[in-house]
Amino acid sequence: MRVCIYASSSDYAPAAYTDDATRLGVLLAQAGCEIVYGGGSRGSMGAIADGALSAGGKVIGILPRFMADLEWGHPGLTRLELVGDMRERKHLLLTGSDAVVALPGGSGTLEELFEAITLKRLGLYANPILLLDTLGYWQPLLKFMDEQVIAQRFLNPEHRELWSRVARPEDVLPGIAAAPRWGEEARSRAAVRPA
Repeated sequence: MRVCIYASSSDYAPAAYTDDATRLGVLLAQAGCEIVYGGGSRGSMGAIADGALSAGGKVIGILPRFMADLEWGHPGLTRLELVGDMRERKHLLLTGSDAVVALPGGSGTLEELFEAITLKRLGLYANPILLLDTLGYWQPLLKFMDEQVIAQRFLNPEHRELWSRVARPEDVLPGIAAAPRWGEEARSRAAVRPA
């Protein structure tokens, strides 16, 4: 299984975030999963790679060339692919992945997550999207999605199944297995219907 990870490059967030990232990397590697992520060496991005590599895992990084020029890339990956820009990076991260796991992060993580959710809504990406909810990070967003986006009819109620939340790294693989199936038939329910 190839798991796409969206994560932060911040070294200044609470240690619980990098601790969970490291643990998730170890668990995915032990399960024989290949990780594809943004290629960075810092924050949760670096931690997930370090965790997986420490357990003998395969880790593929997708890094824009300008970030490589700034020496932001992780030096010890199984493979580091350099790409022209952020759009190409996002496309390659998602292409061929069997699941997405979003760790707490900033604007880049949020952008990647919402693109994956949008593509899934349109039936262009059918695989599980999980939010690893370290320290309850995703709770305000999930409340907003439920009480504003869905309640105000910008999404249908069944669109809650586009993503799943898990509390601990140990819950990620069971969460992927338990995620509702979603396929091209999703296009028939992508448009918002009357309540």
